[in-house]
Amino acid sequence: MRIVIVGGHGQIARQLSRRLSAAGHEPIALLRNPDHCDDVRADGAEPVVLDLERGDVHRVEEIVHGADAVVFAAGAGPSSGPERKLTLDRDGLILTADGMLAAGIRRLLVVSSMGADDFDADSADTFQVYLRAKSEGDAAVRDRDLDWTIVRPGSLTDDEAGDAVEIAESVEAGSVPRADIAHVLHALLESGAGVHRTIEVVGGSTPVAEAVRAL
Repeated sequence: MRIVIVGGHGQIARQLSRRLSAAGHEPIALLRNPDHCDDVRADGAEPVVLDLERGDVHRVEEIVHGADAVVFAAGAGPSSGPERKLTLDRDGLILTADGMLAAGIRRLLVVSSMGADDFDADSADTFQVYLRAKSEGDAAVRDRDLDWTIVRPGSLTDDEAGDAVEIAESVEAGSVPRADIAHVLHALLESGAGVHRTIEVVGGSTPVAEAVRAL
């Protein structure tokens, strides 16, 4: 499969690229900073440079043309202010979805956040705006004619993969290694499971493949 990963230099994205490449797939890492191209090449991905905050639908359409699926794993990062949460985490996702529609590509996986719908709409606090951006981006994806799956991880850690998770529409708050989210995304891509589902993921006791098959 040819998989376009938006936000291709992020930690989850890079681990996903390594998994996909090792499995014989073709990951395409969409990233903003050309200085990161060698990093993603080392992961087995083909780099494509695009600043989503300055991009347009036609350019996204060109990039995703011919892909089997797209994974949106982009985010403005913890050091960014509220405005970039909206322009990248929300608007970048919407732009990606619209580019997919234009290209006729249907399968979209979105890395969102647990608790995204529980935000204070009147707050200018950066974290509240982050949750709002994720929630509004997810809602926009659900309104589009795509085969979407929205993955909402718990608190992300850099722990080694446990390869066991809990997945459901709603789970108790908890943490999960980024490596396990990459594994979940890989399993979703290969299985085709979870279409039109919004799922929460935390560390658990069920092997990833089994948890994904149960969706």
